[in-house]
Amino acid sequence: MTETTGSGRAAELLAAYDGQLRGGAEASTVPSSTDGPVIRVEYPQRGFVSYRSLDGVEGDELDALIARQRDFFAERGMSVEWKTRGHDLPADLPERLSAAGFVPEDRETVLVAESADIVQRLQGRESVEGIALRLVTERADFERIAAMESAVWGEDWSWLADDLVRRQETGLTDVYVAEADGQVVSAAWAVYKKDTEFTGLWGGSTLAEWRGRGIYKALVAVRAARAVELGYRYLHVDASDDSSPILQRLGFRAVTTTTPYVFTPAS
Repeated sequence: MTETTGSGRAAELLAAYDGQLRGGAEASTVPSSTDGPVIRVEYPQRGFVSYRSLDGVEGDELDALIARQRDFFAERGMSVEWKTRGHDLPADLPERLSAAGFVPEDRETVLVAESADIVQRLQGRESVEGIALRLVTERADFERIAAMESAVWGEDWSWLADDLVRRQETGLTDVYVAEADGQVVSAAWAVYKKDTEFTGLWGGSTLAEWRGRGIYKALVAVRAARAVELGYRYLHVDASDDSSPILQRLGFRAVTTTTPYVFTPAS
């Protein structure tokens, strides 16, 4: 499981990521509880297991820790995500999660950048001809975003409207839409992580016929500028294989990988 992340600047960014974004920061706005080194987070859609370090927990002790988290959420009829990182120890954590019934989802690349650097690199890319970028706060717009995401992914994303309402109510999320003649063609949001220097960039899905026009870059640019304005030093993305090369060309650095392992109780 262990992966090298290079030295120098990438190592510094990884240290900031580990030190500020993991553990309590992942649970700051939702109900949570602790079990040894892990934090159990109760999101509306499913549970989430967070930790900064497993503190040398290995073997049978690790198996018992995994089983307790699985059973905690299963008793509530909820699936649970255990989010692994490529540089974490112990190295056999993925195998032990699989043995406990967790199933891996797609691996993503953890990218980090200096907000001000991205603003500079994307200067002049904050707008796209024929596209209106707008900060939104109303449920009606969140429902339009959910409909757009449903079209992009070919499945029901109606739950996203409630999720964006919840995020909006924390005062720590800005949601943007990209519209063409009043139609939502893309959307993205920035999540400002309380008591850290990080802004998380989420969303960015675009209707197929509107891709390749610079909309994604424009949404990154406006969110980076807002992060600088609010005093957040870093930007963070868990990037898919499609997004990662684009973002790395913009100046983001790959610091590790992340793979969600999900347990879904029998219905």
